[in-house]
Amino acid sequence: MLLEFVRAHTVAAPVPFVPEVTLLQAADPIALWEATEAGGASQPPPFWAFAWAGGQALARHVLDDPDLVARRSVLDLATGSGLVAVAAAKAGAHPVTANDIDPYSLAAAQANADANAVRVETVEADLLDSDERFGVVLAGDVFYSREMANRVLPFLRRAAFHGSLVLIGDPGRAYLPAGLIERAVYDVPVNEELESVAIRRTTVWQLTPA
Repeated sequence: MLLEFVRAHTVAAPVPFVPEVTLLQAADPIALWEATEAGGASQPPPFWAFAWAGGQALARHVLDDPDLVARRSVLDLATGSGLVAVAAAKAGAHPVTANDIDPYSLAAAQANADANAVRVETVEADLLDSDERFGVVLAGDVFYSREMANRVLPFLRRAAFHGSLVLIGDPGRAYLPAGLIERAVYDVPVNEELESVAIRRTTVWQLTPA
């Protein structure tokens, strides 16, 4: 049922800034958003149906520099569509875990991994209080609200403290923490219906232990 809903509201297309990856993306963004709102609290917003700027920048970064992730375990935190997880797998990461609390997201991420002929493990859970270790933690566009930032940042700092390479893709969201190391800056095409602009200047940051 989850995958049926995902497929009914998306079309497979290359990602604008990462054309090596094909994703199921919203065929009609506004209609899909309204359809999920009609589902009430049981159906979160369809973040899984869009290639957000932070994820596109991270995906581009690891594909352009595969040594960052090759032969290393990778966590794609708050995976959404699975774009970053798929890119990491294409760059040679193994194993790759796509994590989210939204089951629709994980259905989309698995379908997108299959479409790109890569292996990704999906995990539906809140990992933010866990101490699970990964070689690389990738977080695309997670600082969009104060609540989310307050939950995510301690997890990312613990991961960096334990030796993970922690990379964040962010298009200038309000709650991005200070003290990050800039690794790359991109002008990323985005969905104008959702973002009100066609391009977002997006930075890949590295988080180091506090």
